[in-house]
Amino acid sequence: MSTLTKILITFTLLMCLAITLSSTPTQKSPLDIEDEKDENIVSNTPSARFGRFLAQQPKGLMKCNKNPRLCRAKGSPGPDCCNKKCVNVKTDKQNCGLCGRKCKHMEICCKGSCVNPMVNKRHCGGCNYVCKRGNSCVRGMCSYA
Repeated sequence: MSTLTKILITFTLLMCLAITLSSTPTQKSPLDIEDEKDENIVSNTPSARFGRFLAQQPKGLMKCNKNPRLCRAKGSPGPDCCNKKCVNVKTDKQNCGLCGRKCKHMEICCKGSCVNPMVNKRHCGGCNYVCKRGNSCVRGMCSYA
C-alpha cells in the first residue's frame, strides 16, 4: 500500500475513535442523583412545554420567609430577605436598596442605588469606577473621544 493510503486509513480510524469517545456518556458521580430529581420536577411543570431552560429553577435559592438568618449563612446569595429569596440589596438589580425597588433597563445597582453606568462619573462603566476630576463619563468610558 502506498503511504497516502496508510495516512488516510489512520486518519479515518482516529476520526472514528474521536466521534465514539465524544458521544459516549460519562460516568455519573453520586452527587448527580439530585440533579436527576430536579429534572423530573421541571418536566412536570406546566411551563415545560417552553423548554427546560425557561422552566428550570435557579439553584442556590434559599427561602428565608420563616428564618431570615438563613440569608447570613455562608454560601448565601445575599444577607437580605426579599420575597422569600436571599439577595444583596446593595447589588441586586431587582431589589436595589429596598425589597422590590427595580432598576430601569440601562441601570445597575451600586451600593443600593440605581445608576446608569454609561453616564455616571462615580460608576462609569461599572460600580465604583470613578472618573478623574474634570473628566466626564460618556458611553461607559471616562473622557471618551
